[in-house]
This record gives sequence, structure tokens and C-alpha cells, in this order.
Amino acid sequence: MKCVTLFCDGSSLGNPGAGGWCGILDYNGKRKIISGGESHTTNNRMELTALIQSLKALKEPCNVLIVSDSKYVLDGISKWLPNWIEKNFSKIKNPDLWKEYIEVSKMHKIDVMWVKGHNGHKENEMCDNIAKEEALKYKLGEHNESNAVSKSN
Repeated sequence: MKCVTLFCDGSSLGNPGAGGWCGILDYNGKRKIISGGESHTTNNRMELTALIQSLKALKEPCNVLIVSDSKYVLDGISKWLPNWIEKNFSKIKNPDLWKEYIEVSKMHKIDVMWVKGHNGHKENEMCDNIAKEEALKYKLGEHNESNAVSKSN
């Protein structure tokens, strides 16, 4: 399986408020950047959406290292998810997105790595900036009809 590093972040201007997300998929130095947003959402929903949409962009099963500053997302994946599943997602926030994550992650081998946010990590800072730009577009009503854009380099 290919080894892919996924850097992802989410942002909301107000919580709830206009939100944006960004994912950077890196495979052997080739990068694909995807981003989008919503007009009324929360930061945690944008963090999860960045992860889900980025995993959906992978065309085959991969070893995926998820690099994020979101303890909510990373702890959810590595610690809390089995218990949430056992309790049928009772009394947890964002069950729709966690269930979608389960579906889109099934074919991949997932590992997680936490990085401190706003601490100079190049890709984390890039994701943060793009997510904030997307949130601002939604706040100002300047977003495109399509919810996600892709760029490759």
C-alpha cells in the first residue's frame, strides 16, 4: 500500500459560525490540497470534514498518517471511537461525521500524529490559513457553489 501523509485542519469564525477546512495529501512529495467550508458550523465539524473529504480523495487503500492539531479528532480516532460505536454514538457530538469517517477510513490503515497548533509546523500552518480563508469566504458570502476545491503540485 502507498504511504500517504494527511495534514488537516478546520476553522470556524464563531463557534458556531462560518467555517472552513483544508486537507493536504502528501505522497512522495506530490501534494494535493483540498478545501471547502460551510456557512454555519463548528470548529470540530470542520476538523472532521477536513479529514473525511481528504480520505475520500484517495483513490485506493493506503497507509495514512493523519497529522493534526485537533486532539478531538485524533483522540476520537485512537481512543474513543470503539466505545462510541459500542454505545451506538449515544450522547456524543457529530455522530453523523464520525459514522462517515468510519465508512471512508475502512479501506485504509490509519495512524495519527498530533502537532501543536500555531507553533510553526509548515503544513499545519498552511492548512490553518487555508481553512480560515475558506471560513471567511463563507462569512462574506463569497464562496463558490462547489464545496471543495482541489489543487495539485
